[in-house]
Amino acid sequence: MGRHIQKAAVIGSGVMGSGIAAHLANIGIPTLLLDIVPNSLTEQESIKGLTLEDKAVRNRMSAGAIQNLFKQKPAPLSTKENAALIEAGNLEDDIHRLNEVDWIIEVVVENLDVKKRVFEQIEQHRKDGSIVSSNTSGISIDAMVEGRSDDFKKHFLGTHFFNPPRYLKLLEVIPTPLTDPSVVSFMKEFGEDTLGKGVVIAKDTPNFIANRIGTYGLLMTAQEMIKGKYSVGEVDSVTGPLIGRPKSATFRTLDVVGLDTFIHVAKNVYDKVEGEEKDVFDVPEFMLKMRDNGWLGSKSGQGFFLKKGKEIFELNPETLQYQERKKLRAPSVEMAKQEKGLANKIKALVYAKDRAGELLWSILSPALVYSAELHGEIADDIVSIDRAMKWGFGWKMGPFETWDAIGLEKSVEKMKAEGKTIPAWVEEMLSEGHMTFYKEEEGDQYFYQDGSYHLVEENEKVINLKRWKKKNGVIKKNTGASLIDLGDGVALLEFHSPSNAIGMDIIQMINFAVDEVEKNYKGLVIGNQGKNFCVGANLAMILMEAQDDNMFEIDMVVKQFQLAMLRLKYSSFPVVAAPFGMTLGGGTEVCLPADHIQASAETYMGLVEVGVGLIPGGGGNKELYLNYYNSLPKGLDFDLQKVANKVFETIAMAKVSTSGAEAKEHHFLTSADGISANGDHLLYDAKQVVLHLAENYSAPVKRKVPVVGETGYATLLLGAQSMHHSGFISDHDLKIAKKLAYVIAGGKVPFGTEVDEEYLLKLEREAFLSLITEPKSQMRMQHMLVKGKPLRN
Repeated sequence: MGRHIQKAAVIGSGVMGSGIAAHLANIGIPTLLLDIVPNSLTEQESIKGLTLEDKAVRNRMSAGAIQNLFKQKPAPLSTKENAALIEAGNLEDDIHRLNEVDWIIEVVVENLDVKKRVFEQIEQHRKDGSIVSSNTSGISIDAMVEGRSDDFKKHFLGTHFFNPPRYLKLLEVIPTPLTDPSVVSFMKEFGEDTLGKGVVIAKDTPNFIANRIGTYGLLMTAQEMIKGKYSVGEVDSVTGPLIGRPKSATFRTLDVVGLDTFIHVAKNVYDKVEGEEKDVFDVPEFMLKMRDNGWLGSKSGQGFFLKKGKEIFELNPETLQYQERKKLRAPSVEMAKQEKGLANKIKALVYAKDRAGELLWSILSPALVYSAELHGEIADDIVSIDRAMKWGFGWKMGPFETWDAIGLEKSVEKMKAEGKTIPAWVEEMLSEGHMTFYKEEEGDQYFYQDGSYHLVEENEKVINLKRWKKKNGVIKKNTGASLIDLGDGVALLEFHSPSNAIGMDIIQMINFAVDEVEKNYKGLVIGNQGKNFCVGANLAMILMEAQDDNMFEIDMVVKQFQLAMLRLKYSSFPVVAAPFGMTLGGGTEVCLPADHIQASAETYMGLVEVGVGLIPGGGGNKELYLNYYNSLPKGLDFDLQKVANKVFETIAMAKVSTSGAEAKEHHFLTSADGISANGDHLLYDAKQVVLHLAENYSAPVKRKVPVVGETGYATLLLGAQSMHHSGFISDHDLKIAKKLAYVIAGGKVPFGTEVDEEYLLKLEREAFLSLITEPKSQMRMQHMLVKGKPLRN
């Protein structure tokens, strides 16, 4: 019988427990959130006349945690409405309800005795066959289930989420020797397909995979900082994006995590290992003083960094005084910035004979050796270790991928010369003539294990475009986009211009794609695997043409973009857009005409052109209007002005969704559009939709749409003029608002007049072109290109 998780329970409503409950709610799983019953009243409860027997008091912990979800940043909930799927309860009144759920997740304090008592309670009320797991970050999974029944042990394992659960991809699944293998395989599949996680199977060792290596690397960095007399700011300036790590680098990461949490995780390993490894996990004295001072990082207002006004200061670990933040300046840093590709950047840095090179070599080389020493102990293969570090810590390359990048043979020679001991299996690998941990053959990736290379196994829903193109080639390519055969009669239009910004090269490829797919394919997916789906039109090109007063060229490009969008909309085959990440301006306009949008859960959609002094010019106003119009029932209560008002507000305020779910609330997505929990499955999911639509596809029929006309235009302007009179918006903001209102209202026609799309596109294009000539709009465009943020003038 197939296993399903239709309802869950989370035991423990702290930041992590409530975050896991929120993630479950985001994917539509009703969740019971339970915590202890308070033994005393708060002052506020006393004032209200409540007693310890009142439900509001007894559920205070979990109910308060649910309310806190609305205040946290980044937001744990993809839309506020999802909180309705989380039900507050307590471990006395509601423990019996555990028999309703299919998965029980324990997220209580990191104390083995406490956890064992909780599992004893759970066993009395769970139903046979329900899965029970612990979110512990390092306590032995096997030790937790001593004394439990055989059925409990068969269905028990560790499921270690990373914080915040909504955003961090890693889920470490840790079985015990008695866990039913079918439970492990189910949780891996469920974790990937439903929870949207990157799942690795970890062994029951201290801190599992990612925290074991990550904590080692952070402590090694702190020790080398002190030894080499580097500053906190200098270290962070070279241990972030420069080497493929997050912007938070080293010490800013610790500020975000919380120094108290980090010290607890480090001590967990320190107490369980011996020798040189124990010495590394001995937290430096200055960090312990910081903890004692309450300098824990972001949650306490200061840590390794302290913000005063707009300035940020760094902590001096010797004096524990804050000083001006520094950056590490060295020839190798400038040289690395000129290199193409992350592997070349890291290679240029680690072998450099300057302060940056010496620092990075001194922290990377021991971490690589340590990762190799743990191979087989914390995970069965190097792929799991690399994935854990990429998914849990945001590294672009895992330790073994990094080792390949800097050259295994060359680096091992240097390590040996410094007296480092290389793990025997790595020495054996080199002696056999295998010079890399990974290799690629005909688009497939292989990893080294036990004397030979093995195929890297992927979920069938993961499509790696880089390797796919190596294996299958492309149909056609230009500087901005490629058309790719995705198999099964489906083509993929991939953007790959800088920032995936839309210019004539992409427009030309869209037109080629329509022609090619009409002749030879069932349908088209529009998607890519860049940093973001598309951040809009090529603003630099538009500004340059505007400053040269080349309005004919701009008019031609805008018109071509509009026509290309119409071709996508009315083509004879299904088109599915697959947006993710930033999908702004023209990126949203590419998606809106598609037959279906299959969005990633983390999709940030918006028509944001007003931020650069313009309005949407590629049909976005019209398509958003149609989405709103088509979403409302056409009965006696239908209000056309309400449609115009909502569209005007959304575009004028440059609203951007904070998730795929919120994109539906803003009507960038319709109720029929889909959301993929796992971003790695997005192209696969979009392809399946194309194949489904193609089975019985009919192209949409062009229809006229009613507009609010002159009277509606006046209504739209009332709000904008009121804000202008109050000083909330500038003269130029009001000018943009008037242009936008005119387009959405449908121009100077009577209320309710039905107009065609070409008419609305003409109005849109005229307004767009008139605003481009405005000096203040050009100033806004220039400011966005230089500063990366809007100018209000």
